[in-house]
Amino acid sequence: MKTSVAIGAKRPAKASGPLSGVRVIDLTTVVMGPSATQILGDLGADVIKVESAGGDSMRWVGPNRSDGMGPLYLNANRNKRSVVLDLKDAEDREALLSLLPSADVFVSNMRPQAMARLGLGYDAIAAVKPDIVYCLAVGYGSDGPNAGQAVYDDLTQAGSGIAGLFQAIDGAPRYAPVNICDRVVGLYLAISIISALHHRALTGEGQEIEVPMLETMAQFVLADHMGGGAFVPPLGNMGYKRLLSRVRGPYRTKDGYLALVVYTDKHWRAFSDLAGQPDLIETDPRFSTQETRTQHAEDMGHYLAAHLPQKTTAEWIEALRRADIPAHAVNRIEDLFDDPHLKAVKMFSEMEHPTEGKLKVARFPVKFSKTPAEVRRLAPNLGEHTDEILPARAKKRAASAKTKASTGS
Repeated sequence: MKTSVAIGAKRPAKASGPLSGVRVIDLTTVVMGPSATQILGDLGADVIKVESAGGDSMRWVGPNRSDGMGPLYLNANRNKRSVVLDLKDAEDREALLSLLPSADVFVSNMRPQAMARLGLGYDAIAAVKPDIVYCLAVGYGSDGPNAGQAVYDDLTQAGSGIAGLFQAIDGAPRYAPVNICDRVVGLYLAISIISALHHRALTGEGQEIEVPMLETMAQFVLADHMGGGAFVPPLGNMGYKRLLSRVRGPYRTKDGYLALVVYTDKHWRAFSDLAGQPDLIETDPRFSTQETRTQHAEDMGHYLAAHLPQKTTAEWIEALRRADIPAHAVNRIEDLFDDPHLKAVKMFSEMEHPTEGKLKVARFPVKFSKTPAEVRRLAPNLGEHTDEILPARAKKRAASAKTKASTGS
């Protein structure tokens, strides 16, 4: 059942998540940084998103009901408050610094050179708030020759080997059709901040953190594909053959496609029985052990592809689940809202945005028994909370405007 939740007047006074009481000054834009700070916000942190007058560039991507409120922005910036400041302006920079005494985290994905030019490097921020957790998300680590270069998800997919993995399979490099590097590095960014907060809770010490995209994704990719390169000298080629198989699946069924993993000896005995060859694992040496099946991953894929068209997807799922073989129908992105499991766990709800109307929202997926994450507010309009968060600045500007009006200047 779909639920509709109003946002605004009935917002909880205090977040229920495990990071309730933590305040984050968020200077991140695009996808990686905002996805990380949204995680912190979902977990209860008070995230103050600092934007320029032009706003986060993701505000303008995709269909929208109002200018600057596109779906990529909406889905990476809930549980935040928006403040507009021109950080090149001395008065606005002082307004930002005025927020530091109450802040716990300062995070940005601006290039380090730009932060230094703005007077917002670690030393400057720590001078105001010594125990601050200061985190910069960068494209490349500061010790390497690419330090300070601009980077986006596509470049990191290329540099970390992801595009090259497609080349190994299909003969041409390609990008995964999702911002996988932004999302994965965003997770590392959130984990690093939370870890530094834990250290501060134990010691009282703040610290500077650098989260580089290329190094993070290189480690992430090689965790699967180090292969023989894990040994010195190498014991064989790099790459995990099962993942690089051209016939890994998904596989065509009588009426669609199916994903399944026939992996262990038990799985293969059960599947070969369903396929009418119950003694396959004993009679065919390619199938006899997990090692031989990995070496003959292409043959395994051809075997599955030859047998799966015999039944419909639903018939296979029923039979495979009885045999305890993991399987799932292939969802299009449009199917996710109606996936039976996702519906049963209430993954999606409809929430009323104060200016954008009814929106579809995916909840934070992790369950906490004592400190549940929650969606307290949907993504803010540009500068929506500037006066709320910086009342002294608002009062000063109002007084200045009144003076100008009275003098006719």
